[in-house]
Amino acid sequence: MKTNEQIALRRDCEAIEIPFGDKVMLPGGTVVMLTQALGGTYTVMTDRGQLVRIAGKDADAIGRESPATSQTGTSPAAGGPDVEKLVWAQLQSTFDPEIPVNIVDLGLVYLCRVTPLAQGGNKVEVKFTLTAPGCGMGGVLKGEIENKLWSLPDVEDVDIEVVVDPPWNPSMMSEAAKLELGFM
Repeated sequence: MKTNEQIALRRDCEAIEIPFGDKVMLPGGTVVMLTQALGGTYTVMTDRGQLVRIAGKDADAIGRESPATSQTGTSPAAGGPDVEKLVWAQLQSTFDPEIPVNIVDLGLVYLCRVTPLAQGGNKVEVKFTLTAPGCGMGGVLKGEIENKLWSLPDVEDVDIEVVVDPPWNPSMMSEAAKLELGFM
């Protein structure tokens, strides 16, 4: 959801500075403009023009309820393609903090592999890139993806890697993303 709602923070709140990925502390009472509420996170612009991302666990600071960790709403039987569907659903619930499109439709996911483990459960491997190679949000997005995948049933191992080769370009976006962003 894109918005331009102004909100005064109800309490001190930790945030991540976009695009650098540095943690910052926003004091309670700071007026922010909510620009994006997608995938369980919130992108806001401070009164000084600083763009930051607020985690879902801190949603109360902007007067929202914390979203559920799992965005899929399903709990499949063990193994098989159901786990892979859930993994893709979690990836599709992860959004670039500056662009209101999920990382799958942006074409940022280069590999998603679910492998059954001999001892039971599954290993999930994901390789993804960023829209700009020097973007400091890679670690933030990696952590978000890891948390979402660990919340899935039958996931026993998670390996997430940020890659820069090949470099991302707009031609990698889905048709829906191109339409949403005015590329068509």
